Amino acid sequence: MSKPVNRSRRQAWIGLLLSSLVLIPAMYGFGTKFREFLALYTMEDGAFTLVPILNYLLASAGFLLLLLWAIAHGMFRDVERPKYTMLANERWIDEHTGNAEEPETPRQEESWRSSLPRTPWDER
Repeated sequence: MSKPVNRSRRQAWIGLLLSSLVLIPAMYGFGTKFREFLALYTMEDGAFTLVPILNYLLASAGFLLLLLWAIAHGMFRDVERPKYTMLANERWIDEHTGNAEEPETPRQEESWRSSLPRTPWDER
């Protein structure tokens, strides 16, 4: 009998494979176009390529810095939290505007509410 594969490890490999299938052709296309601009820039009338080269470099640097900032601030650690935060925000708005629906049982209310992340306006 074979050992079952850890689900999170399998998902990580699938994510890596799918992102590689997208990123490798994108990097190839970006690199090819950038090399073409650099080759044109060295020609006599190539000064017009300076703006696209700067656009490529600045946009790439901006996206890279944004990605590094998101990683540094833990934006990819818990990707499920935003949907629960949105539900908690919606519930809070409904409670404070008088549109709240009564939960079916108090136990259900407490069970889902305790699994939500804490928000600054929680009145627990």
